[in-house]
Amino acid sequence: MKILIAPDSFKESLEALDVCRAIQSGFSQVFPDADYTLLPMADGGEGTSAVLSYVLGGRWKDVRVHDPLMRPITAKYLLLPDNTAVIEIAQACGLHLLKATERNPVTTSSYGVGELITDALDEGAKRIIIGLGGSGTNDAGLGMLMALGITFHDVNDSLLTHGGGALAQLHRIDNRHLNARVLDTVFEVACDVTNPLCGLLGASAVFGPQKGAYPEQVNELDKALSHFAAVCDQQGYDECQNVEGAGVAGGLGYAMMTFFNAQLKSGFNTVAEVAHLSEHIAEADLVITGEGKLDVQTAMGKVAGGISHIATANNTPVIAICGSVDGLKPAQTSQFDVIMPSIQKIDTLDNVLSQAYDNIETTAANVAAAIKLGQSMA
Repeated sequence: MKILIAPDSFKESLEALDVCRAIQSGFSQVFPDADYTLLPMADGGEGTSAVLSYVLGGRWKDVRVHDPLMRPITAKYLLLPDNTAVIEIAQACGLHLLKATERNPVTTSSYGVGELITDALDEGAKRIIIGLGGSGTNDAGLGMLMALGITFHDVNDSLLTHGGGALAQLHRIDNRHLNARVLDTVFEVACDVTNPLCGLLGASAVFGPQKGAYPEQVNELDKALSHFAAVCDQQGYDECQNVEGAGVAGGLGYAMMTFFNAQLKSGFNTVAEVAHLSEHIAEADLVITGEGKLDVQTAMGKVAGGISHIATANNTPVIAICGSVDGLKPAQTSQFDVIMPSIQKIDTLDNVLSQAYDNIETTAANVAAAIKLGQSMA
């Protein structure tokens, strides 16, 4: 029996590869001779680089860059053997790099992202996969573009400072010194957020508060980003502010579409394509996936939902092992042959998270035992 184990990470408890190992350990207690393939998955957010490193190899590159407050830090990205670089923007401008008292998207900058891209270009990357998620910025890529050579000027022709608030003063964009290799590079943006750049569903309104913006700052930032898009339109750039995903990562999606001609793709689909997920599923007799919580978002571009869709198309049975199931109706669970929550007993959240490996292993062993019982009865 060929078993493909392809889960997402269980947030705050286990990386995807650890989930794979826990499931394999449980199943091996019942089916020790099965042919197991471990394929940890991600949806383009945090952990995507680690997943692709396990699946495809490559090497990690440490780079000195600037964090959202322009302090020097060390960030890393992944270089794959085929001249592809995988960059998670949170490495350089992530919200986790800021203390709660330091969060202020009016001033925080995405400059470090541009530094990571520059280093990848120096390494000869011809294709760059960008994982957008977890940013602490709302500058529509202003800092990133500065690091790549574009200058931004106010009405007095002075250079703009960093941060989304500075965009309100923008008068002129000068791209004559943009790193020329950008235009010869394919940028693929892994993104499952569909927000536009501005408005009630835009970057500032939806994500600004969690990055530290007060209500009056949210309005200020939304106007600043709208002004930025208007200046881009005036200078002949493509109209992208209302494209789905333009508002992701504080407007970095907009900047990458406008200045890099980037393709915004489903994060799951991007990882699945690079990891050859469909081929692995086609060769399997059983697929086991999972994520921390199975809920209504599972079918909306999440790993478990995407895997179930491919498995169903291949007539391959698929089992989901998850931490918990929340608010799903029977019709919403029909995409899986079996769904098994792994929490073994009522406990504190800290204990549940710390016991995730053992709980998943136990659940996997019980599922395997049920399959073996069914085989013997048949």
